Amino acid sequence: MPHGRFAVYILASHSGRLYVGVTNDLERRVLKHQLGVGAQFTRHYKVTKLVHYEQTSDVRSAIAREKQLKGWSRRKKVDLIETNNPGWRDLTIDWFAQRND
Repeated sequence: MPHGRFAVYILASHSGRLYVGVTNDLERRVLKHQLGVGAQFTRHYKVTKLVHYEQTSDVRSAIAREKQLKGWSRRKKVDLIETNNPGWRDLTIDWFAQRND
């Protein structure tokens, strides 16, 4: 379970669409996306799988990083995801498993 104050994150759909966002509560925000009450884009394309996130305590650096990632090509975002999550595993699975232990 992430514990940083701000997070930049990438969600993916089963068809491979990507969404980059920033939040001060990653668990809450991802849950909203998964429940279909997140951004219109994520609802429409069912972009709900958390495949990458980075945390910081500085809101300005989080916003700057979000803008940077949004400006990247799809290939560069895919390379970033695959560096730390080569199987594109939904990282929220670990959060819920920890609650049941």
